[in-house]
Amino acid sequence: MTRTLRSSTLLALLSLALATAACGSEGAGAGESGGGGATRAGGSVDRAELEARARYMQSAIELIQVIEADGFEVAPQSVGVVGGDGFGSVYVSARDGARIRLTVDRSTLNAANCPDIPVEEAPGPVECERDGDAWYRISGSAHEYARAGDGHVVRVGADRATVDRDTLRRAAASARPADDRELDALLPEQTAPTAPVERGDLPPVGDGAPDNSVPEGASG
Repeated sequence: MTRTLRSSTLLALLSLALATAACGSEGAGAGESGGGGATRAGGSVDRAELEARARYMQSAIELIQVIEADGFEVAPQSVGVVGGDGFGSVYVSARDGARIRLTVDRSTLNAANCPDIPVEEAPGPVECERDGDAWYRISGSAHEYARAGDGHVVRVGADRATVDRDTLRRAAASARPADDRELDALLPEQTAPTAPVERGDLPPVGDGAPDNSVPEGASG
């Protein structure tokens, strides 16, 4: 699994996300439990298994967060690692396909470096405005709210034409660490990579081509 979920990866997943939204599929939003394998009888969740699944996804479990936005549901196909061990997801509106991006990564954000950090999907100049305990950032057609935490930054962004500032502000203010049931819905079911199948006909040296030679004197 790649260790960085870049904008191009998120965009490549959006067709699947929109299909999920159009079909009315249940998302993995706050308070829901999706297709993960850790839910037990009585609604309890095996925390050790959740941590193993987070390690498999290569995201630090403490950096996995969720947001709430009216009419938006997280697209499970968009969930993945950001940077070294951060987290990213995309929330999609079933009504009009609008998207809200959530990323959490280990970094810093302050008045000095705010204009130098690109807004997601918008590589142009960045305007920064302080708004409460967060920064409201605009670049081209994109905007986002970014809030610095304890060694990490939570960013909630969208296209300005499809998600207005008030909606984005409320979504950003709702960001919080996922609880166990939300982790169960967000994380992949696997806890370790599938072991590769060993080929008995591959020689231990050389270019790895199958050894189809016939020993001298052997009948064909």
